[in-house]
Amino acid sequence: MVNALIILLSFQLIGEIIIRTFSLPVPGPVVGMLLLFVAMLLRDSLVAKVEQTAQYILQNLTLLYVPAAVGVVVHLHLLQTEGLALIVTLVVSSLITISVTALSMNVLLKVFNSSRKAEGR
Repeated sequence: MVNALIILLSFQLIGEIIIRTFSLPVPGPVVGMLLLFVAMLLRDSLVAKVEQTAQYILQNLTLLYVPAAVGVVVHLHLLQTEGLALIVTLVVSSLITISVTALSMNVLLKVFNSSRKAEGR
């Protein structure tokens, strides 16, 4: 478990180093997660090393929301002044995400169905 945590945190650190070095507007953990994904595609043994620890972390994911909830309480005055803008942003971004997902799924289904027809299934 310790080795798997070291692997996961190393990829997060590498992501942080990359975004700080190149001043990217992306969170370091996201870059680290993408790098971990690519590494897992290239080395199957990496999946086995981190799978059990990742499952454990996912089972206890709700504990990771506690700091966020405390942050909301601490910055409640910001929610009162900027709450409407946050709600509008969340609703619009959710609608855009749902729309893009639906359009992507529609395109992929058409491609999948046309390839199945071409194969004679």
